[in-house]
Amino acid sequence: MKKLVLIIGLFFAVTSCIVSTATKVVTTAGKVAIGAVKATVNGIDWAITKANGKIDDSRLNGKWKVVGLFKGGFDEFSSQNTQNNYVNCIEGNELYEFKVKKEKFIHYNCGSTIPMEYKYKFSFEKNPETRTKENMITYGPSYFSVLDVTKKTLALEGYFVEENGIRVKSICLLERVK
Repeated sequence: MKKLVLIIGLFFAVTSCIVSTATKVVTTAGKVAIGAVKATVNGIDWAITKANGKIDDSRLNGKWKVVGLFKGGFDEFSSQNTQNNYVNCIEGNELYEFKVKKEKFIHYNCGSTIPMEYKYKFSFEKNPETRTKENMITYGPSYFSVLDVTKKTLALEGYFVEENGIRVKSICLLERVK
């Protein structure tokens, strides 16, 4: 009888541990999924998230090719079911090159060999539009937010798309050039 009670007690203890662990896993996965926005560029799925805290700006260093431009800020982008890709380079690629130690970035328009060079300041500060702390790149009279950067991908939010001569808030997706 004692063995039966012990076995039943152990069964309930193990079951409750498994259930509580599974609940923690599901809760954590739910928190991660809330901030992610998915997009498809050239048949490749992207999960765009806003970085949680300050990004190490050295991860920006290097050359990046624009593969996606999507109209709308992060919040509008996340509520759209289908996004239109506004990349319209007929010849060549649109490139951004960041030189972090010199605090400089170079922008090459579609297929252009003439670069536009900018001095920039990278900071973690309040965005004047959203009033939340974000990773910001300020250059000249303008700025954009760094949503996230990995070894292969970079997501920026700023005014990259033009409609009827007016710059529209948009998200720019970039891939590292090897």
